[in-house]
Amino acid sequence: MTKNFSQTAAFIWSVADLLRGDFKQSQYGRIILPFTLLRRLECVLSETKAAVVAENQRIADMGLPEEAQEKFIIRASKRPFYNISPMDLSKMGQSDIKDNLNTYVQSFSKDAREIFEHFKFEEFIGQLADANLLYKVVQKFANTDLSPEAISNHEMGFVFEELIRRFAESSNETAGEHFTPRDIVRLTTSLVFMEDDSVLSKEGIIRTIYDPTAGTGGFLSSGMEYVLELNPDAVMRTYGQELNPESYAICKADMLIKGQEVNNIKLGNTLSSDQLVAEKFDYMLSNPPFGVDWKKISGEIKDEHEQKGFDGRFGAGLPRVSDGSLLFLMHLISKLQNTTANSEQSRANEHHGSRIGIILNGSPLFTGGAGSGESEIRRYILEADLLEAIIALPTDMFYNTGIATYVWVLSNKKAPERKGHVQLIDGSNLYGKMRKSLGSKRNEMSDEDIKTITRSFGDFEVVDARVLDKPEEVKSNRGRQSANPHSKSASSPAKTFASKIFKTHEFGYRRITIERPLRLSAQLSDDAIETLRYAPKPFDMVMPALYEAFGSQWTSVDDSKNYGDLSAVTIDARAMIKADFSELKEKQIKDVLDTKLWQDQLKIMTKAKALQAAIGTSQFDDFNAFEKVFKQALKDTDASLDLSLDAKEKKQIIDAITWKNPEAEPVIKKTVKVANPLYGAFSYKPTATTQKADKPAKIVEFQTDSDLRDYENVPLNPEVTTTELIESYFAREVQPHVPDAWINSDKTDAIDEEVGIVGFEIPFNRHYYVYEPPRALADIDADLDAVSSEIMQLLGEVHS
Repeated sequence: MTKNFSQTAAFIWSVADLLRGDFKQSQYGRIILPFTLLRRLECVLSETKAAVVAENQRIADMGLPEEAQEKFIIRASKRPFYNISPMDLSKMGQSDIKDNLNTYVQSFSKDAREIFEHFKFEEFIGQLADANLLYKVVQKFANTDLSPEAISNHEMGFVFEELIRRFAESSNETAGEHFTPRDIVRLTTSLVFMEDDSVLSKEGIIRTIYDPTAGTGGFLSSGMEYVLELNPDAVMRTYGQELNPESYAICKADMLIKGQEVNNIKLGNTLSSDQLVAEKFDYMLSNPPFGVDWKKISGEIKDEHEQKGFDGRFGAGLPRVSDGSLLFLMHLISKLQNTTANSEQSRANEHHGSRIGIILNGSPLFTGGAGSGESEIRRYILEADLLEAIIALPTDMFYNTGIATYVWVLSNKKAPERKGHVQLIDGSNLYGKMRKSLGSKRNEMSDEDIKTITRSFGDFEVVDARVLDKPEEVKSNRGRQSANPHSKSASSPAKTFASKIFKTHEFGYRRITIERPLRLSAQLSDDAIETLRYAPKPFDMVMPALYEAFGSQWTSVDDSKNYGDLSAVTIDARAMIKADFSELKEKQIKDVLDTKLWQDQLKIMTKAKALQAAIGTSQFDDFNAFEKVFKQALKDTDASLDLSLDAKEKKQIIDAITWKNPEAEPVIKKTVKVANPLYGAFSYKPTATTQKADKPAKIVEFQTDSDLRDYENVPLNPEVTTTELIESYFAREVQPHVPDAWINSDKTDAIDEEVGIVGFEIPFNRHYYVYEPPRALADIDADLDAVSSEIMQLLGEVHS
């Protein structure tokens, strides 16, 4: 922006001097912005004002519908908006200025009037009147020349953006919600548009630009500015949607000033209610909110995902509810133009396809493992070859957060050399410190920094880490300094810039599940049987406590009628439970105080003792053999003992008397016909003495041990089959270390139905990680000795 634009904006913003003391600093923009718009619209309409007033009076008594009246008045106005009042700011007077101003604003056409409503302008007019400031503010703007002859639409856009920036800075605690810093806007816009410079320079070009999180319209303005600098005759049509009413009003006002069709700017939640549902766009730019959950609109999102699939916006998958960033990205992808030109575009040129620039935090790069919603979204983007580049930005670049952020550039019209590839650009060191922080924004990118990134992106070349000519970080000299300052290389590594290019499949992997056999030992010991006195979770802790406190008089025989009777101590027992086991719900408390639960456990314990008498107390390290003995004991024991066990009782007894033992034999699940040890079909002959030496080996599958289950991410390689890929990896990386392991062939990918689940992640920092050796121990020891000596000296001074 030139000095003249800055001076105009500064002059307008000087109204803040009048407001100081009566209004909060964060309210200045809510007053200055609508007044600026009001004065601009008034100046723009002044040429045809008399004709509009006359036309309005002429048709007032004709009884025409409102739409018909608007057409007549717009024809007289020669603008897409109008004001039918004969008044203007210079004629408000002082005595009735509040009512006059409100009437004047209400005399605008619907689109313009709506902007003032979202600014809550009438409310602020009342506050200004109460503070006796309204007349002074009106006079200030009435004497400011904002006519098209003094300042063009394009120039007025600059002025308005400067006012928006000042407003954002004055309320920087929330600025990031509706205002993206100019340096980030310029960078993202350049990355999205630069590949099309030659096309955009052609005669008769018509383009659309869209921002689903429009905020105050910074991206839309920047896109228009970029194209008009290349080609002043180009036609740029802007579209956007914004959730915040105030930001929406600012954006709509900015577009109105620039002569855009303001009906294309919508108010509402883009994700739950897309108000441009049928539209596709040439260019899309967005800075969605970071890490904002979408729980409130989860019903609408999930319905669209499940019912429409890929015919809707979210067919690829849904991210976790705690972060909706990737939902905005999928929304933008759904707005890509088809790669066949429509008739209007064909007349201008052979244009087809679209480009996207979106700012995201680090989470969408890697959050979510294989098969998760986030991974499936990344998979869709990379397999469809839509991702061109990701650029790492410096930290502390935004008003409301200092976290690491990234610009994603996507397109469905990649240049031939980019097809099948993704460029990762590390621009995290391209910044300078601001003289004054604005909220969390402490760093800014210069024009040269932006050129460095755009040049690297445009060249599409690998750039090895190059040391930047950047000043060292200025460290605080407050406090006590180290006796042995770190070397320059250790304390402040050189700031570098780099670019790397990867094939899209290099971000993918196939997650295979590695199983190992369950190995159990079993023993019907007295201690193990004693644990059956108590039911399993959630009663395994509370029942021993109750037994110790109140069960000393119970007789542990199956015909004891008083066993488990807590009726006499219910109040004390309940109080103990509430105090020590507060996690139990009321139903569970009732169950544990009921005699039936205790009696049922006593019966199970009694049956286990009978089995102990039949089997003995020897330890079995081959559960397969033990299971045969166990079943036979159930058959052979006297039927009068009623040793029949249901599935629940059997499981409880087995759980009580068995434990995992890496030295035990693996537990057999079933026998099979064909051996395939890679997938769990082993030729097996137990080493225990329970089987005859001459008995042939069997081909079996083993029970899996969930505690030993592991996962391996096998890098994708499209040059080999999936079978070859995972089997060679398993034989190389797993089998030598755990010979009894196998690949779980039941875990297959939902899309290609092959073994293993495909996942995608973009580990940006891992690709740019540079190892920094730790400081020498001698230096650390010297620092500690110096600090210790200093502390002792200070303590000596205190005591003296």
